[in-house]
Amino acid sequence: MADYSQKDRLSKLTEQVVSTYTEIGTINHLGHSPLPHMDAIVKVTHDLMEIIYPGYQRWQKLHMGNVAYHVSDLIDGLRVELTQQIARALRHEQVLANGTTSSENVSSKDSLDEFEEPGQQRAIALLDSLPRLRELLAQDVQAAYEGDPAAKGLDEIILCYPGLQAITVHRLAHELYRLDVPFIPRMMAEWSHNRTGIDIHPGAQIGPSFFIDHGTGVVIGETTEIASNVKLYQGVTLGALSFPKDNQGNLVRNQKRHPTIEEGVVIYANATVLGGDTVVGAHSVIGASVSLMQSVPANTMVTIEKPQLKFREAL
Repeated sequence: MADYSQKDRLSKLTEQVVSTYTEIGTINHLGHSPLPHMDAIVKVTHDLMEIIYPGYQRWQKLHMGNVAYHVSDLIDGLRVELTQQIARALRHEQVLANGTTSSENVSSKDSLDEFEEPGQQRAIALLDSLPRLRELLAQDVQAAYEGDPAAKGLDEIILCYPGLQAITVHRLAHELYRLDVPFIPRMMAEWSHNRTGIDIHPGAQIGPSFFIDHGTGVVIGETTEIASNVKLYQGVTLGALSFPKDNQGNLVRNQKRHPTIEEGVVIYANATVLGGDTVVGAHSVIGASVSLMQSVPANTMVTIEKPQLKFREAL
């Protein structure tokens, strides 16, 4: 009797929960129009990093005699998986643009087929960028080595430094962002954020020889522009000063909201630089815990006055 009562209760609970899927339709995605899958995107990211850093990732017995076969196999698999995941993202974007929902008549296989060609074009464009991205990331690795006296060598940086992982994933995600791929760049960025504690929006434009030291708590907003040879320490925020709204009270999007950091700038721990009109001039230094909401000329050091320490006898 008790078991029957429990089953009846659970059955009613199931009905109540399912009924909310109609009442609260904003946080469920039902129908036959699947979104990109996070597990697939994570695997894609791992495979891309395997190509960028061969011998450091999952396969460590690689040499010039077998690496071409290994990379060829990865690239072929990536072409197939990326095509499918990007096609899903593009289809959903089109569904939203048409003002329909995921459950409204977008369930046929044909509705995905039409997005496979543009999906494959974007997948191949990302794969085509890998030689160029390797050159950029080699400069980032070197910048980390030259910027951190604790580093014993490049291998340590590639294997251990969260800042390098964050910028690696960012450079991959940014390529997809530039190709107008929905969802997937942000999925990659948030996966990396979860692993490293470093939050870089895939829209941020970051030049070569970029180094994040320690890294935890760094935030870089979507419209940030960072030139070459910039170094950030932990807790730095490159954020928005405000969020303007239109006459209907909606947020105004697609405007520059985040700062511009010119060449050779160093920003120390827990500093905050805000605003789309804020420019930190070349070779300037922003000291720890500075809160900056105005532009800084080139070759300027910005610090806050140190508070006085007071000593007294403990009670």
